[in-house]
Amino acid sequence: MDDNDARFMRIAIDEARAAALAGEVAVGAVFALGGTEIARSGNRTLADNDPTAHAEVIVLRRAAAITGNHRLTGGTLYVTIEPCAMCAGAIIQARLARLVYGADDPKGGAVRSCFRLLDSPQLNHRVEMTPGILDEECASVLQSFFAARR
Repeated sequence: MDDNDARFMRIAIDEARAAALAGEVAVGAVFALGGTEIARSGNRTLADNDPTAHAEVIVLRRAAAITGNHRLTGGTLYVTIEPCAMCAGAIIQARLARLVYGADDPKGGAVRSCFRLLDSPQLNHRVEMTPGILDEECASVLQSFFAARR
């Protein structure tokens, strides 16, 4: 585990909590480059009326705009839950160096739970993965969100 993993994951958890307060599914993400936070967000699918407005995609878009490059090589994406297929595809397209996530998603995770998209030998880019950072806290935020909606 990198020294920054827990620090950035806590920021992602804060973003997930803020998303939940806004009525969004409680997922948060942070993009960091060289140990510096570049962008952060929670899910915004309802606020933006956009099915692609997952926290990961928003953060990658913001980071690309800030850095002036659609390739985010050398950067790390921190996300509270295992990315879905759409977000895994965006991670590959951004050419991230590393993905760090909290909780596995047994119903839709596309990194190792349901699919292993980042491991596909057909791809020309490899992303280093570190799962399970603050996983219990990440899972708790999401579980609390869904429990409150039932």
